[in-house]
Formats: sequence, structure tokens, C-alpha cells
Amino acid sequence: MKLNEIRDNAGAHYRFKRIGRGIGSGKGKTSGRGGKGQTARTGVALNGFEGGQTPLHRRLPKRGFTNAPFRKEFHEVNLGRLQQAVESGRLKADAAVDGAALVAAGLLRRVRHGIRLLAKGEIKAALTITVAGASKAAIAAVEKAGGSVTLTETAEPVAAPTGKKAVAKAKAIAKSKAFADAAEAAAAAPPAPKEEAKPKKAKGEAKPEAGKKAKAAPAAGKDGEAKPKKPKAAKTKTEE
Repeated sequence: MKLNEIRDNAGAHYRFKRIGRGIGSGKGKTSGRGGKGQTARTGVALNGFEGGQTPLHRRLPKRGFTNAPFRKEFHEVNLGRLQQAVESGRLKADAAVDGAALVAAGLLRRVRHGIRLLAKGEIKAALTITVAGASKAAIAAVEKAGGSVTLTETAEPVAAPTGKKAVAKAKAIAKSKAFADAAEAAAAAPPAPKEEAKPKKAKGEAKPEAGKKAKAAPAAGKDGEAKPKKPKAAKTKTEE
């Protein structure tokens, strides 16, 4: 390589726009800033300015909830960056790759709440990676290369609801879920067996008389003979 062949990387140097070099350049006189006034000067920000009165975005009340103070911030690392680090010697293929290893290799400045592995790029080295989260495509690519991915992110336990409305809502949800589970179990259960139909009687067969008791046979005595019935005594006139 010669000195006259040295070139900067493509896009590393921005070509300066020549302004104020005459009307023929297209950027003469006002130098692309238009007419006179406030907007022709530097340091002007008129978005939301209403002439000195309190602007609309400050007059309106601020309501609602924002998750900004509580959200978790994860670093995203692609497979291509890991492969470049392995090829450059900053990461060893046989060593465990986690947040501390990436910080030591110079790929990250800090771990924050964890690292998410994404599938952009190609991975050839068999790495044992431990991260907070990873996409399905990234896990498949690492396993295809002979490595493994271990996820450390676990769901946080949900706190019990407090307050009358929250407790009532939780009870209603649990009740509806119980009804849905019972209905699903009933639908999945096998149907009950049907009772067998009674055989039909022939036309000439006599039906048993209902409500009439069969006459009992006379009781036998000691010798096996039937006991004679006692005659009923005649009623007298006085008894009548």
C-alpha cells in the first residue's frame, strides 16, 4: 500500500456543504436559511411556543400511568457480534459466555437488567451461552452450531390484590375460570351408558292385575292339615 492509496472508510467523512459562495452555487446569499427573522438564527426551537403564554402541553393536566421508572432495560446482542468476537480472539469458544464475559470482551459496557440474544448474523462456533432471554431463531441457530442457550429470566411472583375492587375482581375471575374448567371437564367426559330397553310383551299375554294381592294359602296345622276357618258369630240385636 502506498500513501496515495490510503482512503478513509466509505461514509466516514461527510462532504461539507459549501454555502454563501454566490448565487450560482445554489446556496448563496441566505445560505439555505430562507428569509430574515428568528428562524434564520441558530438555537431556535419554536415547537410548542405560543408567544410567551403558557403552552398547551403545560396547561393540560397530566394523568395516567407510565412504566418508565419501573421498566427493565435489556442489552440486545446478535449472533453475528458473538462470531466476530470469537474470530478476533476476544471470546473463547470453549468458555461460558454470559454478561460478565461480554463486558470483559468489550462487547458491552454494563449488563443492566440482562441480555437478550437475537438471531441477526451467523454463528459457527459452539458456544455455551447464558442470557436473560433469546429468540427462538437464535436458540435454534446456536444449537445447530453445536452450542446451547440457558435462559435465566424467570417470571416475578404476582402480588396478592389489595383493595375492595381488586379483591372482588380477582374473585370474579377465579369463579368464571372455575366454571369454564368444569364445563370443559364435562365436555371431555365420556357419555353415560343408555339403559337397555324393556322387551315388549306379546299380544296374547295377559297383563298382571295391579293393586290386587294374591290370596294366601290357608295355614297348615300341626299334622299338615289345613286349619278350618272359625265361623263368624251372629250379631245380636243389642249389639246392632
